[in-house]
Amino acid sequence: MKTILSNWKSRTRALAVAAAAALVSCTSLSHAEPDYDIIGKQFSLVLQNGHFSRARFSQEMYQQFLDCYLQTLDTQHLFLTQEDVEYLRARYASSFGDYLLANQTTRLAEELYAYFSFRALPRIDQAEKLLQAYAKQMPTFDSERTTPRSRRKLPRAKDAAELDQVWRDQVEDMILTEVLRRENLEKLAKEKGKPSPTAKEMSVTDKMLARVKRMRNEIQEADREDMVSYLLNAVAHVYDPHSDYMGAREEQRFKDMIRASIVGIGAKLQSDDDGSTTIEGIVKGGPAAKCGQLQLGDHIVAVDSHGDENWTDVMFLSIDKVVDLIRGQKGVPVKLRVQSANSGEEKVVTIVRDEIPMSEELASGRIVDMKDGERTYRIGVLTLPSFYIDLDDGDVHCAADVKKILRRMIQEKVQGIVLDLRFNGGGSLDEVRKMVGFFTGAGPVVQVKNSRSLVERLTVSGRPLFNGELVVLINKLSASASEIFAGAMADYGRAVIVGDEASFGKGTVQVPRSLADYLPYFTSREGCGMIKVTTQKFYRVGGASTQLKGVASDIVLPTVTAGLRIGEGEQDYAMPYDEIPRAGGYVKSSRIARILPELLARSNARVAQDKDMQYTREDIARSKERYEKNTVSLNKNVREAENAQLMERKKTIDAERKVRYEQMAAQDAEQLTIYRLKLTDVRAPQLPLASKDDENEYMDENKDPEEELTETPDYPSNLDPVLREALYIAKDMVNLP
Repeated sequence: MKTILSNWKSRTRALAVAAAAALVSCTSLSHAEPDYDIIGKQFSLVLQNGHFSRARFSQEMYQQFLDCYLQTLDTQHLFLTQEDVEYLRARYASSFGDYLLANQTTRLAEELYAYFSFRALPRIDQAEKLLQAYAKQMPTFDSERTTPRSRRKLPRAKDAAELDQVWRDQVEDMILTEVLRRENLEKLAKEKGKPSPTAKEMSVTDKMLARVKRMRNEIQEADREDMVSYLLNAVAHVYDPHSDYMGAREEQRFKDMIRASIVGIGAKLQSDDDGSTTIEGIVKGGPAAKCGQLQLGDHIVAVDSHGDENWTDVMFLSIDKVVDLIRGQKGVPVKLRVQSANSGEEKVVTIVRDEIPMSEELASGRIVDMKDGERTYRIGVLTLPSFYIDLDDGDVHCAADVKKILRRMIQEKVQGIVLDLRFNGGGSLDEVRKMVGFFTGAGPVVQVKNSRSLVERLTVSGRPLFNGELVVLINKLSASASEIFAGAMADYGRAVIVGDEASFGKGTVQVPRSLADYLPYFTSREGCGMIKVTTQKFYRVGGASTQLKGVASDIVLPTVTAGLRIGEGEQDYAMPYDEIPRAGGYVKSSRIARILPELLARSNARVAQDKDMQYTREDIARSKERYEKNTVSLNKNVREAENAQLMERKKTIDAERKVRYEQMAAQDAEQLTIYRLKLTDVRAPQLPLASKDDENEYMDENKDPEEELTETPDYPSNLDPVLREALYIAKDMVNLP
């Protein structure tokens, strides 16, 4: 009887998969669609032959492919039970890779996604029914139950009944969180004598229903490109977390990101709870600003991408899909159907697309004159969000931009530089190679080992541009090329590394390759995407890898990222750490090691007296405690008490900061003069003074009414506490022999 029941379950599931897959196939066909079966096979061959590990597909890897796929689609374990996983393993785990190699990628992608949808959509239905019931009678929120903050590393529910309870807890947590948010805002508004910020919001349950509807749409809107991307990315990520397949849309996003410019309308978009897409920001001087018909807060409800009256309804569409519809070819108009934020009236707005430089993502600088008694120290701040480069035209290079800013800093006679690489996730290996030479001169920069264990030492020639003091700021999100730069500066003894205990820990090199180059001769190459494959590991000139361990800071500061569980070590299938012999041809300066104890003592003394650093330490401890505990109460009284404690702490801190920041601002006015040095300023006869408006120079943005209620004072002079301490460290370096 047990066997018969098991077979019956399998047949039922298989029929559901087949039916859903057939529906997907019928609705996803496109005349211009790439041949994903051939793409899947060539992707598999390129991955096996081109990846650093040169690992061949195996039965063990097939199960990992499937597990990685399921984890990608169901990261929080909300849709699939352990029974589902075991069923899918029995059906696909032994043959996963065979589908790809046998030109059946599309079939596998559609079958797996259909099963996921078959299980996920009823869960959305369950959430909707619960919310509709709660619209009539809200939960009492008086139980002692708790629910996990994150289910990512927890076991899946063993069966449907257990998952039912998971969703009941999830829905109650959604409602309770929103109820408490509104109560907190109402309380703040009342205390400050301001109008209610939630009066115009839809009801709590309607808002949650809208979120659930968006969740449903995101599952249902997946097309064949999405399904194949989920599948091939799961295969790539088993090799390592940074190898990827990028379909045509994702390939374009990648190119836009790495070259720091896009073709579009120049607007920042955000998904709204009512299902529309809201205009949250408008780039100054961009196409939307020049058009003059779009206003902050307007809602986009439909898009005509080609100006041919073929409208796409974007209500509840994912933000990525909306952006893809609006972006396009330079000089080609796009039409938007927009509801006015002020009148609610609907209008059609036509905007001609243009290239939008992402100025916030480009290198920029400041020069800070720090007066100390009779002496003034001049320190430069050079901020680099990424090591960007234009892969198509080659006109954009971050090293060239950095050189322009650096030369102007030298012209302005700066004595030291703080190079800010916080949140810099990397980019071009060649660009970072050039940049290292700006500070070290000729010599090896980084060592690169390929899959055959052959090591190449990448070098740079010429003299250094800047010989003054150097501080490199990093955090846990400084990765890849940032770590090459920071590691080289540390190995040469050229700079003091300051920030989190260590950087991200990504010590691998990826090469983007167009899959069109690998397709059979008569196969269409349009829209086939690219593979970004890990081909090498890089090592510091001292021989250590940055993989997993990252680059350690010489001076560790309490930072906002210190309490976060992020980094290569948190990634599934991360490659191991190893070392190789040190590179010849470089000499390490002993000066940093000699002065570091004194720098550390002075920094520790300042940090001990810095109130903001102490608040951050408390936040780090609280963040770590929350992570370890990983539970949130579903009891309203408990949550209210927790919120009240947090709000009281925030009020106390804000009151203290308001007084202290006013004093700091007065001191800064006497002791600091800050000049702006953006790329547009490098040839200016005289550098302009920096101002608070510089942050808003690129884009006009919607004001957040919730932020306005909190009245958190701004840190003086646009120098965050970590950057300010880095300036003091650079100043100390100037003083020490």
